[in-house]
Amino acid sequence: MILHCVFLRLKAALPAADKQSIYEDLAKLQAVIPGIVSIRTGPNVSPEGLSGGFRDGFVVTFENAAARDAYLDHPEHKAVGERIVAACDGGLSGLLVFDLEV
Repeated sequence: MILHCVFLRLKAALPAADKQSIYEDLAKLQAVIPGIVSIRTGPNVSPEGLSGGFRDGFVVTFENAAARDAYLDHPEHKAVGERIVAACDGGLSGLLVFDLEV
């Protein structure tokens, strides 16, 4: 399995309703992209203070690397991805992607 971890520095002015809408659109991807096991979204809750300003994020669990790769190319993912980039402080520099094989 692959854990696709995405950490976000969302714009401070982003309305809570817009953030919730992005998270809901991410959750919908599981129904349209094969190979997604689960999608979890939410704020950073670590007490360590080592988040580097990444206050929100999500984790997508995939059956395998091929499912992850299909997700990356899927038009629904690309549409949600564009919304996420636009919502991040600094665009692409406002997100961090890290994949783990588990």
